[in-house]
Amino acid sequence: MTQLNLNKAPVLHIEHLSKSFDNLTVLKDISLDVHQGEVVSIIGPSGSGKSTLLRCCTLLETMTSGMLAFGDTIVCQSAARDTKQYASPETLRLVRQKFGLVFQNFNLFPHWSVMKNIIDAPISVQKRDKNEVIHDAELLLQKMGLADRGDYYPFQLSGGQQQRVSIARALINNPEILFFDEPTSALDPELTGEILKVIRDLAAEHMTMVIVTHEIEFARNVSDRVIFMAEGVIVEQGPANDVILHPTQERTRTFLANMRNK
Repeated sequence: MTQLNLNKAPVLHIEHLSKSFDNLTVLKDISLDVHQGEVVSIIGPSGSGKSTLLRCCTLLETMTSGMLAFGDTIVCQSAARDTKQYASPETLRLVRQKFGLVFQNFNLFPHWSVMKNIIDAPISVQKRDKNEVIHDAELLLQKMGLADRGDYYPFQLSGGQQQRVSIARALINNPEILFFDEPTSALDPELTGEILKVIRDLAAEHMTMVIVTHEIEFARNVSDRVIFMAEGVIVEQGPANDVILHPTQERTRTFLANMRNK
């Protein structure tokens, strides 16, 4: 397991985060720290709030209340219950460079080549040097086993290859933390293994990651910590082996038993 540096501010810090859609509360009082080099997997039944939590962390959804910070930068905080105040647009722009997000359905632009999917945002949005970005993208494609696919279009790739392109796109800015939202759920079983291998390799390189997954054994093998969520709350969390092999909460035990019987 990763040796964590607990003297530094967490890469991700969440306090009392809640999220409601109209009258439906989907996240209730979530508090969580993720430290540098840590791999945290979030498991739980459908509708438990796992993906919504990731969307709040990656600014795709706004929190209803609570606090969210990346390192020393406060993204959002509450002055009172059910209120929130986000940082300035410039601060949010800089924060977005601190993380990468890999979606379950790849979210590649179908009319762009693999290379353009990876390099467009760093060049056009962040104004990085084009040659430098292309060089970094070529190294990432090589790392993903796709060195000869830069001129291909998404429809010419398998689902596993498309997801590896998505991971390369998320890595192009050297993020401090990577978020994965069910990265294998859109893949056939035979393609799942290649994506899990990529994530294992990133874990071996001490990449900080938060992974929403239904792959229970993968979560146990790759994670420093596993969080079990149900009905919008964190029911149980702890070292991966403890939570998955020796859960203390009945709700966790029932979920894991059901997963094993599928």
